[in-house]
Amino acid sequence: MVILGIETSCDETSVAIVQEDPPYSGSFYVVVNHIASQIARHAPFGGVVPEVATREHLLNLPRLVHNALQDCELTPRLIDAVAVTEGPGLAASLLIGHSYARAFAIAADKPVIGVNHLEAHLFSPFLTHRRPVAFPFLGLIASGGHSILVHVRSWDDYKRIGATADDAAGECFDKVAKLLGLPYPGGPEVEKMARHGNPTRYDFPRSFMQAGNYNFSFSGLKTAVRYFAERHPEVLTDGNMLADVCASFQAAVVEVLVRKTVDAALRTGVPRVLAAGGVLCNNVLRQALAEECRHQGLDLMLADASICTDNAAMIAAVAGGKLAAGIHPRIRADIDPNLSLFARQPDREEADAFRAGREGKDGKPRKGNENRAVYTRRQRGALHPGS
Repeated sequence: MVILGIETSCDETSVAIVQEDPPYSGSFYVVVNHIASQIARHAPFGGVVPEVATREHLLNLPRLVHNALQDCELTPRLIDAVAVTEGPGLAASLLIGHSYARAFAIAADKPVIGVNHLEAHLFSPFLTHRRPVAFPFLGLIASGGHSILVHVRSWDDYKRIGATADDAAGECFDKVAKLLGLPYPGGPEVEKMARHGNPTRYDFPRSFMQAGNYNFSFSGLKTAVRYFAERHPEVLTDGNMLADVCASFQAAVVEVLVRKTVDAALRTGVPRVLAAGGVLCNNVLRQALAEECRHQGLDLMLADASICTDNAAMIAAVAGGKLAAGIHPRIRADIDPNLSLFARQPDREEADAFRAGREGKDGKPRKGNENRAVYTRRQRGALHPGS
């Protein structure tokens, strides 16, 4: 089975081809995985500019598809299926990949499969280790937009164990880097500075560390660094102090992620832990998680650093894994920028928000223009999803 994958959920344009090997095993390997990075385009703005990202996808995607097929000496007719990210992500960016994939599939007369970007991260370690998917496991996704712990029991049977209440781990890295005058993207820069620092020099807060609490909160940590920088402006020019702050900040993030992940795995009784997402490129986090899992007798599978960041190989692999398991998902009619990894449940926040738009404090209907629904963030499709 040969799958063509397309990923354009944010600011990386990626096209990949994965192949099942051996046949009918459910194990896939990466044949090619092309990524056109947009870091240089967004760096002057200190973050991703959605319109710039969309224009770059338009320029890069046709070229990457052509190069991927050429590198593998394949024609569209030799592809078994096309997989594309359908959410979550930036609406305009998702639309570029989604539209291209549908057009390509129609022209090649191939099935097209919509993939949840978070689901692809969740299963990406199996691609790195070239192992067929095995259940159950505890998955950690730590990226710029998400910090989630998931109990995975089978395909499409995912239970959220914990999630961030505010900033995601990767978002916190980027914001702290900006506070400390480090360039974008902040995560690698903080890690680079931290190599020369003392991780115990400053005692930054670790939030939600009570037993049984598997949710994350990094906004307090970010605020603590901001207050430190305001009290000690010399941190921006004192290399030793800056290194110590970066190392101490990094140690706080790593401790929270590792302890909650391992504790959640032990609580759910799973035999293995999978971890992926851009934050897992951090070598200190990888080493700490490996040591703690080894100490607790847990099998740890980490996605390779090249697979941790956004890429099309993981999109193609999760589609191939489902096909190999006899599951035949189809693409949505439209993209969903706020697509959830979990089964949709009635949302009290949405119901309360709707009611608040229609009723006054006395519970009676409002009059005139006030009698309208109040849309929540989840209902605004153009917004970049949070955690």
